[in-house]
Amino acid sequence: QAQLVESGGGLVQAGGSRRLSCAASGSTGSIDAIGWYRQAPGKERELVAAISSGGNINYADSVKGRFTISRDNAPNIFTTVYLEMTGLKPEDTTVYYCRALGYRGASLAWGQGTQVTVSS
Repeated sequence: QAQLVESGGGLVQAGGSRRLSCAASGSTGSIDAIGWYRQAPGKERELVAAISSGGNINYADSVKGRFTISRDNAPNIFTTVYLEMTGLKPEDTTVYYCRALGYRGASLAWGQGTQVTVSS
């Protein structure tokens, strides 16, 4: 069973940058992709960015050009996935979660979340 732990959240001024980390452990060989999600109060959880074992990457339109997802270069296995956030806006304020997906799209694990607060 895979486990995920996020870190890197905190308070940042609008226009600033922050890097989030998602550390994977346990059965990491079963992970095909890891995504970053966020959920603002009263809204549905949304995909922010995702990266697959094959290196495919996708972003939500709202973060394209501002956020970058990357992973450690461990061959054939996930260890840590990063979300580099730049040009932060107050509307980016929320809890960010990472999620591991298996090779058949099954949801394997969620992290506990890390709070990002952007002050105006």
